[in-house]
Amino acid sequence: MNNENNKNTSLKIFFIKLISVTLAVVIIINIIYNLLFAEKLEKALFLLSLNEKTNIDIVKNKIRNELRSGLEKDKILNQKDKELIMNLYLKIKNELNSKE
Repeated sequence: MNNENNKNTSLKIFFIKLISVTLAVVIIINIIYNLLFAEKLEKALFLLSLNEKTNIDIVKNKIRNELRSGLEKDKILNQKDKELIMNLYLKIKNELNSKE
């Protein structure tokens, strides 16, 4: 009988440990999901729903606001951006001027 009680208590301890570890794993997975993936998933779903009129208006307004704030600055481009855009402009200009 003592041996049977010993088995029951060790079995209870095993199940308590099993439930504790399982619960801990579920909590860790939930925290990782919320910290890493929830925000990115929300942004991806927003991009996928751009066919809705309200979302299109939101994106248009964000672009307009960024353009306005860019126009209020004294300098919009830094030197590297200026060089890159100038090189692109010259390349397009040369392609348009060439008669192929």
